[in-house]
Amino acid sequence: MKTFYGRQKRRLIDIQPWLFNGLVLKEKVFREELKNHDWSQYANTYVGIYCSVETIIPSWAFMLVSTYLFTYTKSVFLGDESELEKIIFSENIQKLDLNPFRDKKVLIKGCSDTYIPEKSYLEITTRLMGVVRSLMFGEACSNVPLYKKKN
Repeated sequence: MKTFYGRQKRRLIDIQPWLFNGLVLKEKVFREELKNHDWSQYANTYVGIYCSVETIIPSWAFMLVSTYLFTYTKSVFLGDESELEKIIFSENIQKLDLNPFRDKKVLIKGCSDTYIPEKSYLEITTRLMGVVRSLMFGEACSNVPLYKKKN
């Protein structure tokens, strides 16, 4: 599964520092902060936009940030690191060429030192269903059978 981590460059933008007193969104102050920010640092990256403090942020604020990122980034998402990983893993799983797995026994490795979103396990399972002969989860010495194609 860590294969789906991919090589995409990842960045996060926490809008909290751009809030008045770190808590309140004042449109004029917010716009000024955005205008003075160096957006070129996000070139060719996948960017997650989030707010690290609990406060009310209007939807347009995230939309406005994305307008500044548009010309630099590969893609922009609403969410923290966890959400960003889910989206990148999903994109990489959808790009997977299924032909090498056709009618094969496939083991989805369960242990990894790389963070793997739980959602990704479900996604790869549904992508492989109907293509593989059998699908298992875990390690070669100890696995859980998930799916076996009916003859």
